[in-house]
Amino acid sequence: MTSTRRAWLAISMLTAAATAAALVTPPAAAAKAGPTVRFSTFNASLNRAAEGALVSDLSTTTNVQAANVAETVQRVRPDVLLVNEFDYDAAGTALRLFQDNYLSVPHNGSEPISYPYRYSAPSNTGISSGFDLNNNGVTDTTPGDNAYGDDSFGFGVYPGQYGMAVYSKYPIRTEDVRTFQTFLWKDMPGAMLPDDPATAAPADWYSPAELDVFRLSSKSHWDLPLDVAGRTVHFLVSHPTPPVFDGPEDRNGTRNHDEIRFWADYVRPSHSGYIYDDEGVTGGLTPGASFVIAGDLNSDPLDGDSVPGTTQQLLDNPRVNATHAPESDGGVWAAETQDALNSTHRSDPAQDTADFCDTPVFPPCSGPGNLRADYVLPSKNLRIAGSGIFWPAVGQPYFYLTGYGFPVPTSDHREVWADVWVPGARAQ
Repeated sequence: MTSTRRAWLAISMLTAAATAAALVTPPAAAAKAGPTVRFSTFNASLNRAAEGALVSDLSTTTNVQAANVAETVQRVRPDVLLVNEFDYDAAGTALRLFQDNYLSVPHNGSEPISYPYRYSAPSNTGISSGFDLNNNGVTDTTPGDNAYGDDSFGFGVYPGQYGMAVYSKYPIRTEDVRTFQTFLWKDMPGAMLPDDPATAAPADWYSPAELDVFRLSSKSHWDLPLDVAGRTVHFLVSHPTPPVFDGPEDRNGTRNHDEIRFWADYVRPSHSGYIYDDEGVTGGLTPGASFVIAGDLNSDPLDGDSVPGTTQQLLDNPRVNATHAPESDGGVWAAETQDALNSTHRSDPAQDTADFCDTPVFPPCSGPGNLRADYVLPSKNLRIAGSGIFWPAVGQPYFYLTGYGFPVPTSDHREVWADVWVPGARAQ
């Protein structure tokens, strides 16, 4: 660290510490405004390198990272929560243990939080495709390494790694849940299929035989109808692949674009006729349906490696209420402190949700810079009463849960929330 930066950081810490006493809570933990439902998404990095390791960690009450995740959730106190990167197990053991051993236990003076309704389902991550999807000349069907992950339907070194989980205080109408794990990418009209730049043929990175089985969703897309005081709100959740870790064919960037497009089409009846779910039911939401789209979409509107216009498919969608972008103090502070790439970014750093540290010193790390990757986007017929990102700046309460760069104490993503006014909703 240069002496100038060291001096700046020291002054910043002293100034922030002096004002911290006036802060009862950071912005993300502010009280909900009126009869609203707090919807939230959190890529909590509750993934593990080996199958079964998350269940093992959550079987105790002493895993520090899981406790930090739980405390973050307790500080934000969402009514409905999507957790990305939560390893899937068919018995739902991890889903239950995280509630019993972490969310139901106070951490550093936080209040326990209980979710009577929980949901998880299989993920495409770590499911072997039986094909050489990365075109390296080898088809890897043995779980346990990155080469296997590259040839799986979604990257994962074992089935279910980087899965998803939903916790809710409102009933989930499980009989009406729709999942889209097996929807084929080629069945999306005008799909942005990747092209092999070494050949003259278009959109030919994947062979016809591969496209006959290749699934659009790198994890899954779920439509979870929630019963909110007698009104149905569809919780539309996913975790598109990051638009990196590929080559000039941009197979992950184009897939990320179309995974996000899926919801953009699903919420518009005139665009969703081609969609079919895992039960073979076709179409998307009905006209006037209420929904909240949530997830780590791995796409910033202006920065990073996304295909241009990817998130605009949702942010500019006539059915989506994107007028109230969440913000934090910590995002601004981190961008000013980690300035190797962040100083070149065009998006507002107050809206960043992921700390992809890019500083060459203190501590040394490299990445794309901080990005807005995580979203909570209600339908136009649901008013946003407030929103936020759990990212305190240095010196503010709970900074220990987010920290400075790497290694991260909790996750490289921040929890994001929106308070949504649902007519007739009661506090839970």
